[in-house]
Amino acid sequence: MSGHYVPYVDLVKAASDLFASPTRGFAVRLWDGTVLAPAPGAGAPGRVALAHPRALDALLPPASERRLSEAVLDGDIELEGDAIGLLEAAARWEGPRVRASLVPALASVALQRALARVERGAFGARLVGRAHSVARDRDAVRHHYDLSDDFYRLFLDPQLVYSCAYFASGRESLEDAQRAKLDLVCRKLGLRRGERFLDVGCGWGALVEHAAVRYGVDGLGITLSENQLAEARRRLARTPADVHASAAAADYRTLGEGERFHKVASVGMMEHVGRARLGEYFAAVHRVLEPGGLFLNHAIADTESGVATLPWASRREGGFIDRYIFPDSELVPIGEVVMAAERAGFEVRDVESLREHYAETLAAWLGGLEQRFDEAVALVGRRRARAYRLYLASSAAAFRLARISVFQLLLAKRSATGRLEVMPRCRGDWYQDVPGGDVRERRPRVSAGDAAMHVGGEEGIR
Repeated sequence: MSGHYVPYVDLVKAASDLFASPTRGFAVRLWDGTVLAPAPGAGAPGRVALAHPRALDALLPPASERRLSEAVLDGDIELEGDAIGLLEAAARWEGPRVRASLVPALASVALQRALARVERGAFGARLVGRAHSVARDRDAVRHHYDLSDDFYRLFLDPQLVYSCAYFASGRESLEDAQRAKLDLVCRKLGLRRGERFLDVGCGWGALVEHAAVRYGVDGLGITLSENQLAEARRRLARTPADVHASAAAADYRTLGEGERFHKVASVGMMEHVGRARLGEYFAAVHRVLEPGGLFLNHAIADTESGVATLPWASRREGGFIDRYIFPDSELVPIGEVVMAAERAGFEVRDVESLREHYAETLAAWLGGLEQRFDEAVALVGRRRARAYRLYLASSAAAFRLARISVFQLLLAKRSATGRLEVMPRCRGDWYQDVPGGDVRERRPRVSAGDAAMHVGGEEGIR
C-alpha cells in the first residue's frame, strides 16, 4: 500500500459504535483484541471475530449479504465457536447502527479493502441461458453436486443421503436417522413388491437402492449430476442379482411418453425447479404416474415471504446461497406448492413439516465438516470450505428460526373408482417402529392378497 494515503480514523471506536445495541446477543472480538460483550443476560456460545479493520466494510450500513459472506470466505470475519447459535443471535439483532462516527469509517475501510486486493478463488456460479431451461438446470445441478464425492463423504452419512433426516427421539445417530427417513418415504408410498418406482433427483442412489432391496420394487433413479449418477450406478451394480434397480441421466421434463410408474418420490429436488416451472413439474410427474398411484414430494419451503436469515442484510447484490452454493434455487411457500399440485390433477393426502428434523440434520453435517475441516480445505480449497461451513450453519439457523421449513407432501393421482388401496386408515401406521430396530432388518407390510401370493414355497418379502 506504499504511496497511498489512508486517513486516520479510530476504527475501534467506530466498530464499538457499530455494534452498540441492546439486541446484540453475541460477543464481538476486534482485530486488536478488544472484546465487545453481548447484551446483559444474552450471549451465544462463541463470538464473532473481526480479523481486520476492512471487515467493517461488510457491516457498515447498508449491510450486504454478499459482502458479509465474502468477508467470512476471505477470513476477515470468523465465527468462533457455535456458528449456528451465533447466526441465530445475529438474526435477532436489529443490525449495525448508523451513527455520525461511521461516515469517515466507511470511506477509510472501503479504501483499505480496495488496496488489499484480496485474492479470491473463482467458484461462484456463472450460468448462462434462460433460467430453468433444461440445459441451465443441468449446469446449476452440476455446479453443486459434482464438486467432489470425497468432500461430501466428510460430513454426510455413509449412504450419502443429502436431505433431511428423521430423528424420532433426537438420540439417533445421523446414519440411523437417515435410514429411518428412507424407510418413512417408502412407508408413506406404500411400496409393494413388483411395483415400478421412480426417484426424481436420486442423488447418489440411497433411496432407490433402499426401495428396491427392502421393498422389492423395480426402481429407477434419475439425476442430472454426473458424479451422482456414476456412484448410484456403482452401488446398484453391487446389489443382489434379483434386485431390479437402475439409474439414468434424465430431466423430469424428458421422461418418455411411454414411461409409467406406480409410485414416485422427489426428495430435495424441487428446490431446483423454480416457481415458474412448478406447474410443468407436477404435470410431468402426473403424466408418468399410474391412476391410483402416489407421489411423495419432499422439499424446503419459504415460510416468511422471503425474509432473509439476517433481515438487516440486503440482498441487492445477490444472495450468498444462490451465488456460491445452489445457483437458481428457489424456495416456494407450501401453499403455492399445494395449489400447483392440485391444478395438475393431484389429490392432497398428507402434509408433514420436518422443520426441526432438518435443523438437527444440518447441525450434524456441520459438526462433521468442522471435525474434518483441514481435509475439506485440501479437497476444495479454504474459501469453498468456509462457504460450506457458512451455508450449513446459516441454513440450520434459518430452520430453527422458522424462516424456512421442509415438507413431505403426499399426493395421489385419482383412479376411476376414487379408491386408494395403499393408504392406511391411520397415519400412525407409517411411524410404527420408526426408528426402533434396524431398518435393514425390517420387512414391508403386505396385504392379504400379497400374502396369498407368497404361500407355498415362494421366497418371502425381503
